[in-house]
Amino acid sequence: MDVLDNYFGVHAQALELRSKRLELLASNIANAATPGYKARDIDFAAQLKAAESGGGALSVTAGNHIGMGGPGAAGGALYRIPNQASLDGNTVELSTEQTRFGENAVQYQTTLAFLNGRINTLSRALKGE
Repeated sequence: MDVLDNYFGVHAQALELRSKRLELLASNIANAATPGYKARDIDFAAQLKAAESGGGALSVTAGNHIGMGGPGAAGGALYRIPNQASLDGNTVELSTEQTRFGENAVQYQTTLAFLNGRINTLSRALKGE
C-alpha cells in the first residue's frame, strides 16, 4: 500500500479534503436564508499539510477503537467571519460562497483528472503498453 501512496502522493488526501469542503460550502449556500446559521469552511492548506505530515491523527491501537476518519473529519471546519453583518445572525454571504464553491469544484475536477491520468499510466504499465 505504501507504493501506491508514494505513487499518488498527496492527491488522494487532497481529493478527500476538496470533497469535504464542497459539502460544507453547499451546506452554507443551502442555509443562506436560515436565521442564525453560521457559515463554515475548511482551511484547505492547513488541513492538507496536517494530512501530509500525519499530524493530528489518532492511532487505533485495538480493534474495538473508533477511528477518527480521514482528512478534515474532526475539527477541520472553521466558522467564517462575514464582511457585512446580517441582522438575523446569519453569516452566509451568498456571492462569496458561490465563488468559493465554484473555485473548489474546479480544483476538485483538476485533482480528479490528475489521479485519473496516474491510474491510466499505471494501468498501461501493467498491461505492458
